[in-house]
Amino acid sequence: MYQLKNLEDTIAAISTPPGQGGIGIVRLSGKQSLDIADQMFIAKNGTKPSSFKSFTVRYGNVIDRNKGGSIDEALLTVMRAPKSYTKEDVVEISCHGGGTALRMILTLATELGARLAEPGEFTKRAFLNGRIDLAQAEAVLDIIQAKTEAFLQVSTHQLKGDLSTELDSIREQLMDIYIEIEAIVNFPEDDIDGNVGLSLREKIQRAGQRVDALLQTSEHGKILKDGIRIAFCGKTNVGKSSLLNALLKTPRAIVSAIA
Repeated sequence: MYQLKNLEDTIAAISTPPGQGGIGIVRLSGKQSLDIADQMFIAKNGTKPSSFKSFTVRYGNVIDRNKGGSIDEALLTVMRAPKSYTKEDVVEISCHGGGTALRMILTLATELGARLAEPGEFTKRAFLNGRIDLAQAEAVLDIIQAKTEAFLQVSTHQLKGDLSTELDSIREQLMDIYIEIEAIVNFPEDDIDGNVGLSLREKIQRAGQRVDALLQTSEHGKILKDGIRIAFCGKTNVGKSSLLNALLKTPRAIVSAIA
């Protein structure tokens, strides 16, 4: 069974894709983030990250005091709890995007007290700390994996909380119905309007219609996310390749008049 690791730990991870690039980011989250940053980063003006205001960026160098040298020039961003993605103290070190520099900075962070984050642990902490709900946590991964603009737009709305807002509204509607039913059951001696049953039935039906409407969009969502597999079938030289090229608006398949 999956076990949650200590949420009091400070976690660290490389937050940019592997490979070479102009910029790479190492992210830390947890109570020790600023203390660790103080030990491994020297700002150009000599100030420590723990003295930075929240949502500020400073230029400086990442240093390994034990080895006595600079690892890389970097920009360090501080986001203090609770106004951060994980609702914890968060530090982001933006250095050059070479794999060696990123690995050295991450290794140094772990040597100074952080542990390697599990896959998705920053988002998991955001969820467990009440920063986002489960639907929004799933939307984060959907945005990262989005292959089309349409699905990206859907995922963005979900991350903003549109789905969560609708679900909360339906839940409140059902709770109101439940309270009415419980009052009728617990206080049968009270005079009850004869139309109450009809009213409750209509309310339940309306709630059911809202749930059905959400379920009907799920199939459309799957299509936007996963796409549709299509096979072009037909005899030789009937135009399958020409049709494919027309749909893609690019000469993807070889076209020939010779069978």
